[in-house]
Amino acid sequence: MIDELFITGAGVSASSGIPTFRGNDGFWTVGSVNYTPQEMATRFMYENNPADFLLWYFKRFASYRSVKPNIAHFWLADKKLITQNIDGLDGRAGNKDYISIHGRLDKVIYYRNEMDKQSPIDANWDEINLDSNPNDDVLKDKLLNKFKIKELGNTFTPQHGISLKPYVLLFDEIYTDLYRITEAEDWMKKASKIIFIGTSFSVNITSIALRLAVSRGIEVEIVDPNPVKLDYENIKYFKMTAEQYCEMRQSKS
Repeated sequence: MIDELFITGAGVSASSGIPTFRGNDGFWTVGSVNYTPQEMATRFMYENNPADFLLWYFKRFASYRSVKPNIAHFWLADKKLITQNIDGLDGRAGNKDYISIHGRLDKVIYYRNEMDKQSPIDANWDEINLDSNPNDDVLKDKLLNKFKIKELGNTFTPQHGISLKPYVLLFDEIYTDLYRITEAEDWMKKASKIIFIGTSFSVNITSIALRLAVSRGIEVEIVDPNPVKLDYENIKYFKMTAEQYCEMRQSKS
């Protein structure tokens, strides 16, 4: 059994300087010039307009690759943890076996069918040298080259087994064992308590976890400055930030 299983969202990394996904300055709130985030952050866009997709992805995500873990990440470092965040800060804080259920910013995968088995590889973003402050067209060329996407005819098109793709679960993709979904569900089934920190309950993984918690009748905690109220009796709400909660728990230990 697992005494406590923590499931974290963007609120945990907010104090590290990473915008939450659905806040006023969030990644999903701010789109590109021509597309909404729900249109841009898709496998369809990667396949059909890889230059714009990679430029958006790089500017929204990769530009935050140098941020540091905060108090919450360090407190969670020895906990059983499933995170929705792709920033990798839990690993940098010392957690050796957390599940990054939506992927990792510092990893890429080969462009293959979603159900194909493969292991993520290091992204090595430092290959994209921004010292010269390139314009968008130059940056697109750098990104297409890095992700091994070549022009076929008059169109840049990813090639199966050759081109690379960010190791991130996109809006039109499904959870697979590439993202350790079977292991994550097993942890949920073994947990005596599930604690949600900094999540808006707007993604599937929180729905899966909550459904399993309700079916088993286990205790649930929700930690957020503006916690979502759920129709389940066995819930404790903590109206506070992730750091405040972790400091409170640490003071009681």
